[in-house]
Amino acid sequence: MPPVVPTATYRLQLSSKLGFDDAAGLVPYLEALGVSHLYASPFLKARAGSTHGYDIVDHDALNPEFGGDEAFERLSEALAQADIGLILDFVPNHMGVGYADNAWWLDVLEWGPRSPHAASFDIEWETLPYRPNGGLLIPVLGKSYGEALDDGDLVLKYDAAEGSFSVWYFEHRLPIRPNRYGDILKTVVAEAGAGETEAGRRLLGLASRYPDPNEPTREHAPGFKADLAAVPGGAEIIERGLVAYRPGAADPTRLHRLLERQHYRVAHWRVAFTEINYRRFFDINDLAGIKVENLQTFDAAHRRVLELIRDGRLHGLRLDHVDGLADPVQYARRLSRVVRAVRPGRARSQPFYIVAEKILAEGEPMPALPGVAGTTGYDVLNVISRVLLDDGGMPRIDALYRDILGERQHFEAIVEAAKLRVLETMLASEFTVLCRLLARIAAGQWKSRDFTFDRLRAALQAYIVHFPVYRTYIGAGGQVSAEDRARIVDTIARARSRWFGPDADILDFLQDVLTLDLIAPGRQGYSVPRVRRFAAKVQQLTGPVMAKALEDTAFYRYHRLIALNEVGGEPVLPALSPGEFDYRMKARLETPHAMTATATHDTKRGEDARMRILAIPEIAEDFDAAIRRWRTMNERLLTWKPRRAPSEAHEYMLYQALLGVWPAGGADAGLVERMQTYAVKALREGKQETSWHNPNDAYESAVTGFLAQLLDPEGSADFLADFSAVAARTALLGALNSLSQLALKATIPGVPDIYQGTEFWDLSLVDPDNRRAVDFGARRAALDAIGETPDWEALAADWPDGRIKLALTHRLLTLRRQLPELFADGGYVPLPVEGPHAGHVLAFARTGRRDAVIVAAGRHFAPLTDGGCRWFGVEALDAVVSLDGWSVTADVLRPGVAPPSGAAPARALFGALPVAVLRATHGTRGAARKLR
Repeated sequence: MPPVVPTATYRLQLSSKLGFDDAAGLVPYLEALGVSHLYASPFLKARAGSTHGYDIVDHDALNPEFGGDEAFERLSEALAQADIGLILDFVPNHMGVGYADNAWWLDVLEWGPRSPHAASFDIEWETLPYRPNGGLLIPVLGKSYGEALDDGDLVLKYDAAEGSFSVWYFEHRLPIRPNRYGDILKTVVAEAGAGETEAGRRLLGLASRYPDPNEPTREHAPGFKADLAAVPGGAEIIERGLVAYRPGAADPTRLHRLLERQHYRVAHWRVAFTEINYRRFFDINDLAGIKVENLQTFDAAHRRVLELIRDGRLHGLRLDHVDGLADPVQYARRLSRVVRAVRPGRARSQPFYIVAEKILAEGEPMPALPGVAGTTGYDVLNVISRVLLDDGGMPRIDALYRDILGERQHFEAIVEAAKLRVLETMLASEFTVLCRLLARIAAGQWKSRDFTFDRLRAALQAYIVHFPVYRTYIGAGGQVSAEDRARIVDTIARARSRWFGPDADILDFLQDVLTLDLIAPGRQGYSVPRVRRFAAKVQQLTGPVMAKALEDTAFYRYHRLIALNEVGGEPVLPALSPGEFDYRMKARLETPHAMTATATHDTKRGEDARMRILAIPEIAEDFDAAIRRWRTMNERLLTWKPRRAPSEAHEYMLYQALLGVWPAGGADAGLVERMQTYAVKALREGKQETSWHNPNDAYESAVTGFLAQLLDPEGSADFLADFSAVAARTALLGALNSLSQLALKATIPGVPDIYQGTEFWDLSLVDPDNRRAVDFGARRAALDAIGETPDWEALAADWPDGRIKLALTHRLLTLRRQLPELFADGGYVPLPVEGPHAGHVLAFARTGRRDAVIVAAGRHFAPLTDGGCRWFGVEALDAVVSLDGWSVTADVLRPGVAPPSGAAPARALFGALPVAVLRATHGTRGAARKLR
């Protein structure tokens, strides 16, 4: 059986090209590599052709494109034979909607609020304007509604087998509500001239079965449709008569009138900017939020997953986007309870491994989610980056960036501007829904009725813009923690400092609503359900606003050092000293089973590309000079009309990105295409010169043309020669950084996750670049050739091929499998480092009852590589690691080397590697416990 707490996980992106059987074929390699759990991307049934699996359309089925149930059984058997567990990336927040493949959504379109699935989606039925009975906005059209009608893009069709009518917009199905069938049948029979035929009379008889405007009950509808489908010759008459609803018909408004009487309003996709009335995943129209807090929805969404857990096929869950839920704490508690109930036998008493995708701001603690071991690791990713960052070079980088822009950028102002853009555009609909609800609350009591809609909107906007984290966690029961209350009060205070108007008391009202003080005992006149609902929905909006503004806008506008622009990070935070790093690792013992990730499917660049760029401050002076040369050399490639393209900031960003991904053999056609794809995405995410919703083709073409010329081996030979020399330097420093990053990830408190393929150098860009196919055959062959005792000198000599990273990964994961309890629940003890180069070494011990693992990792390598491109020079490292009190028994990476003791010179510990890992014992039990 796999361990309850993984020793290491391997993230695999399943797809139609890498399904369950392909994954089963990788199990021997994963076993040899040393992981304990396969951590799979979503594999419940998603939309056909999905490249990510997060658009689930059926929670009760496995993805048929991956091979379905039979192939999954083969994967399960292969994993069981290797004692490797399976973790599923599960999506509790949203489903794929639109098109014709989500039965829940289609039922809601057909039956409206009467659908049993209406409670599963977060829909504001009454807010659709100009519809007396409300409805659901369906923004699927690629042109205006009028144009789509006139052009015949909206087509009424009849399903003869099902006996049902739907309007189709290409691949999108819009079911017709059954009480309109009578009108349709009368119209088509008349149009076909079939009223005197037997089939026509039977159709007219069915048309009169429901003469009133009310829906036939759901119990009657299946029988009605069956009777309709059973009319001999009926389908032929209907098909002939449907021309009455198509362009050129005698009454061109007939289809429009039919659509106006549905539970939905079909519209151009742009209408979603301001009028959409269902909660989405961010601003993606075909991902609708589900109300998993509804018990029936929860049961239906988790039925298949719980079966897999009960059968021992599933050993862990990664919860996607928990901040999107109305009450993450309630959800986690309910999930933990039902998981415990279905687990077989003795396993019921053991914890089930669950982690949550949660972005934590600097200093923000993990919310107390029952049964959740911790986050998926973005927080520690940024801690590792910051301890490897050389802060000494950052003033020079700051000055360079300021000179390029001609001004100093303030990151906080960039984020605030980005939040305003998000609230005014992509999430304007959700924001408007909240403003209407707030106005309704205010109007419900005489003390607040003078607060106008516009001023309430301004107050809520100010609050969201100044809100510093992703969300608060006020639950359905109305309990407000001290931390959440303090955060709300502080945000209101920040908003007040920038409030320019005579009605500052409106902010007091908003604070009372958000803290639920407005409905506290003794206060009367306000609707308790509305206030609680508003507070809950604000929490569901602040997260998407932060994500879209920070990660998907500000990170693409602030280019000082793009290695720091990473999910969960704040690029203006300073580097961490070894002491600060140790403090954070001791604190991390509070959640020792949380994931430790350095690359995911959502990171902005590959983990080793990031380390290359992170090395730039180590050579800040040389980099400054190089950037100035390159800007002069490549000025001839710029486009100047109607504006400079690329802009100064974008040109600077592209040079950094190129240093991150530069191949050992130099530029090739593949690199040009990858960089152009990346550039367009980065430009659109920044939402300045261009955007996803309003692309500026001229600017984008100018930038992609600049890259094509920049990387042309003939036209830019001088630049490429110069650039290659600098790239060789950052590639070496990045590789050394990467090995230290790997050693830290594998040994600090937490469960290390290996993103697919990153056991070789990961020089990818943001998705889709980081989801390219992985050559697993090459990795398996390299692992077999390396063997159990790597020749580190030879691997270091050939470091560009990536085998040295694979070998280190294998050795570290093997160690974790040998000492699972030590790494799962052991302590963390900093070790003293002394000497002139003490700041270049991190050293600590992970401690068990008697066993210990001592780790030393280098950093800030530029002075230790002879100023050029020579591998790590240990003879230049003048630092000593104190091993007093520890009895070293073995060198994990170099088994033949005599164990050190006492004051150990770092140069003796490292050898050809920039890291050292030792097995040891200690004599005091106190050192073994979780020292904090």
